Amino acid sequence: MHSRRLLSPSRAARLAFCALLLASAPALPACQSAYYATMEKFGVHKRDILVDRVEEGRDSQQEAKKEIVDALQAFKAVAGFEGGELESVYGKLKDRYEASDEAVSEVKERIGAIEDVSEALFKEWAGEIDGMQDAELKRSSREMLDDTKVRAAKLIGAMKAAEGKMEPVLTKLKDHVTFLKHNLNAKAVASLQKNLATIETDVGALVADMEKSIAEADAFIQAMKE
Repeated sequence: MHSRRLLSPSRAARLAFCALLLASAPALPACQSAYYATMEKFGVHKRDILVDRVEEGRDSQQEAKKEIVDALQAFKAVAGFEGGELESVYGKLKDRYEASDEAVSEVKERIGAIEDVSEALFKEWAGEIDGMQDAELKRSSREMLDDTKVRAAKLIGAMKAAEGKMEPVLTKLKDHVTFLKHNLNAKAVASLQKNLATIETDVGALVADMEKSIAEADAFIQAMKE
């Protein structure tokens, strides 16, 4: 078992700063490189980070799906309003929309993090292959790299396809929430009733794409752990 050296206070501070920046701006190359290098020292390789990020991306999609379905239920509750405190059911719809918006933002961030580490992993992998001398091992490693690239591209494509349908659904929900805010009356409820079928169809299609994306993530994770 290899011993691990303690980081100097200044070095630890720099890495902590990079980690903080990563959380808010994952596209910064210098901090990403420092993060991966540090994780490598602690025995956590880019392949491990990729699997972790795919798991996080899958979980964020599951959460976003739940929030969007909950928002649809809140929308239906308003559309079916027949008396009582309209402001109360409006408040629930607004809360569910905001929770959905936050969950979708999380999905976007997770996709970006997956893309970043996969690019770093594949670049490292290809460079290491170039340094191999055994032709058979080199060929085999190249095949594994190509296969992983294909699976990663399929996964990211599925995640982006689902994410691409989230924004239009959220935009429609936001418009109705805003309209209802301005007009807490029967006329506004009638407008929601008129558009309920369209919203339901859009959410149904979105949920189907999200479930496909979640299944792709599960398959990718399983393949990477075999």
